Amino acid sequence: MPDANVRIPADARDRLADIAAAEGLSLRSYLARLAETLLTPAERAERATKARAVLREWNGYDPAEHEQAELDAELDRRMTDAGAA
Repeated sequence: MPDANVRIPADARDRLADIAAAEGLSLRSYLARLAETLLTPAERAERATKARAVLREWNGYDPAEHEQAELDAELDRRMTDAGAA
């Protein structure tokens, strides 16, 4: 596979290189592994749809769109609170 050049701030590159080195990887290997493990927005949406279908079949859980929005907002609030602690 041919390599590509990506321009990022030097501070970001250095931080990523430090993280990679701590895991015993080159920056190139670390970024390749990262790209393989992260999901695209479409992949995340597909997984969410499948998870909702499994929950609906398993226990009838099927929140309406506005309920999902409320639950998402609550999760966001809790994550923010946890990050502030």
